[in-house]
Amino acid sequence: MSRIRLHPSGRTVECRDGETVLSALEQAGYALPNNCRAGACGECKVKVLNGRFDQGMVLDMALSQAERKDGYGLMCMAKPISDELVIEYGTADAQPKLFPPRENVPFIVTDRIPRTPRIVELRLRPLGQPLRYWPGQYVMLGDTAAGAPPRCYSIAHAPRPDGEIALQVTRVEGGPTSGWIHERLAVGDMVRLSGPYGTFIGDPSVDSPVLCMAAGSGIAPILALTDAALRRGYRPPVTLLVSARTRTDLYELGLLGYWQAKYRNFKVKVTLTREEAAGHLSGRIPAILPGLFPDLSEHAVFTAGSPAFVEACVAAARALGARDGRIHSEGYVSQHIPETLPADRLLAVG
Repeated sequence: MSRIRLHPSGRTVECRDGETVLSALEQAGYALPNNCRAGACGECKVKVLNGRFDQGMVLDMALSQAERKDGYGLMCMAKPISDELVIEYGTADAQPKLFPPRENVPFIVTDRIPRTPRIVELRLRPLGQPLRYWPGQYVMLGDTAAGAPPRCYSIAHAPRPDGEIALQVTRVEGGPTSGWIHERLAVGDMVRLSGPYGTFIGDPSVDSPVLCMAAGSGIAPILALTDAALRRGYRPPVTLLVSARTRTDLYELGLLGYWQAKYRNFKVKVTLTREEAAGHLSGRIPAILPGLFPDLSEHAVFTAGSPAFVEACVAAARALGARDGRIHSEGYVSQHIPETLPADRLLAVG
């Protein structure tokens, strides 16, 4: 048994032998941001001020060699090997409470909408009580019996009274679950969702300009966050940068155009990386970002897409002054099934 001490609060959490720091924190009621739980996204990165730990296998893109030398670690894989581990982390009071996840909730596939040659949108209606979630969170979908292990997919809109959930699924080469969804899942089929999970929900108390950056189906959680923010009357400027290879990879432009016409504080800009087209920017977002936003020190930044895309966007935003506490990222990688937080960290339901 080890002890995790949180700095600067001084609070302590017990960590069983072989248990990860993230798991110990969650069982004690702390919602440390995380997404992949596999050492691949970097969302749970914190600085370790004292003590020793086994970092386990993590990707360099999530935790660089320089960051390791500076004392940082990924808590989803880190296991203490000293009596005490002191980490730089806030208090439970600073973290939002989450809805309790539910498992195997039955939904019916009510529609399938091809969005691009590689992305299909599923519309799902609950058979019973709808899932409650924060915009930006994700659910698990799969069918183990059909050879499709559960995978994480972000919900593409803010909560609706009828409980409908839209998932936008990119076809991954060789991916059993995305292949099952694209090739075999049909309208009228029943599926089971588990969730919600994830902490890509931002900070409702922040009242600053917002920059969102998305590529591919990474636009899904961004749509949910933007939908919710505009509905509740968010007033500071909100800019969404969408990256696509060509015009055939673009979708949701109608909805984005509607928001831009309806809300004076919302702007959308599209950049293409493999063709040039009138009315669109050209080039990867990290390359064109300095010309669009020379100073991001006062912005809240949200970015979602492939891990490489997210990593490059976060690095570019930091170089322009964005502060770590205001950068929120969602990278799509294979993920373990998240654990459920204890009741005192969850919102009451019913």
